Amino acid sequence: MTKLLNRNTAELESCSAPNRILQFGEGNFLRAFVDWMIDIINEKTAFNSSVTIVQPIPNGMTDVLNKQDGLYHVLLEGIKDEKPHSEKRLITSVKEGINPYNNYEKYLKLGENPDLEFIFSNTTEAGIAFDKEDTSFEEIPNSFPAKLTALLYRRFRYFEGDPDKAPVIIPCELIDRNGDNLKNYVLKYGKLWELEEDFNHWIDEHCIFCNTLVDRIVPGYPSERADKLTSDIGFDDNLIVVGEYFHLWVIEAPKSLKKLIPFEEAGLNVVFVDDLTPYRTRKVRILNGLHTSMVPVGYLNGNRTVKEAVEDKVVGPYLGKELFEEIIPTLDLPDDELGDFSRDILSRFRNPYLNHELSAIALNSISKFKVRVLPSLIQFYEMNDELPDRLTFALAAMICFYKGQWKGTEIPLNDSEDVIDFIQKAWEKEDLQETVKTILAHSDFWDRNLNKISGLTQKTSDYISRMKKQGITSAIHSISE
Repeated sequence: MTKLLNRNTAELESCSAPNRILQFGEGNFLRAFVDWMIDIINEKTAFNSSVTIVQPIPNGMTDVLNKQDGLYHVLLEGIKDEKPHSEKRLITSVKEGINPYNNYEKYLKLGENPDLEFIFSNTTEAGIAFDKEDTSFEEIPNSFPAKLTALLYRRFRYFEGDPDKAPVIIPCELIDRNGDNLKNYVLKYGKLWELEEDFNHWIDEHCIFCNTLVDRIVPGYPSERADKLTSDIGFDDNLIVVGEYFHLWVIEAPKSLKKLIPFEEAGLNVVFVDDLTPYRTRKVRILNGLHTSMVPVGYLNGNRTVKEAVEDKVVGPYLGKELFEEIIPTLDLPDDELGDFSRDILSRFRNPYLNHELSAIALNSISKFKVRVLPSLIQFYEMNDELPDRLTFALAAMICFYKGQWKGTEIPLNDSEDVIDFIQKAWEKEDLQETVKTILAHSDFWDRNLNKISGLTQKTSDYISRMKKQGITSAIHSISE
């Protein structure tokens, strides 16, 4: 017989740790990433902090969170020490959830909390945006940056602009320079609302906005096996969240922040850096780039999931050589960091607990190829004065993939009609090289005419011809030896 999860049934005292953290967002990712980390550093260090969660949109889960007294379980699954690994943790770091749409004044009073030091957020990529309709803070604004501005203004007024009460803001939204963008919008609302110049000075000079990079796959609530997990833990937990074992958090921040939040002391994979750029490039080129180039090669070869492709006896070695011989040499980070990160990526791709479909990754593959794969191809060419075999082969396979069918098998394309129509019309040309030349010349796809890269048109055409004559598996094998 299971029990509803709360502090009484779990025989836990009420959360008494100082409320030093405010978090915008109660979704799966933050609960399995940030709150999980706070829970660990509370246990392993003297950090001793609780989290108050703010619901950033009208519909959310703060009611469910409060019914469970902020408690929920995180189930992590993945590869650890080269073996499948699974672990559960009851998260106790969350104090309460607040819905500002029900009580806006209660929300604003959070700004008067003398213990508040840190603000985290993940309001989706669309969350960090400026809404010109938010013309006042007298009523609850629509956008997250406007809500944050209103709270910070209350704090500024309440503590009379005390620099020591300026918080550290650490957004986790998946956009480039997320901290810089959020700060700019806060300053913009300050001007729109005609707030005191001293407020904007307080924001600009004393509040710290960090740019970040987060990395953990969080599938979310395990609906298909919720009954079994409920039975295993002995509680009805409506907020249990599943994530992969791997985690990485890169935070661009002053060195002082490293001492304020003891992530590293607790053994967590959190890196504080002066410049986030090389780490973002590393993730985009290695994790995202390998995903994107894997899609057409693996799918045409008959693989349907990431795990199948990486463990395939032909595609697996191809991807390994693409990664270590063509992508990594173009990146400007220490070899040991790149090597460790790459081995972690391959282990994550083999995660037996995840069923990551290649067709799901294939969404908008042309635009993804431009951002994630093409820079490695071009940089390799510029460094070596020759084209990379496997990255060029991935380009050839992508062109074949967008034909929409291969050897009698329909391919489920998921892109704009304009992109699909253009490539499929190019395939109607009788001459294969003209087909390739037409697609590579389309600057809307690539932001340049790729035919101007010496030898790329010919090599791409040759690879497509080889795929058609020999078959995809034989063609892959021939460039992976």
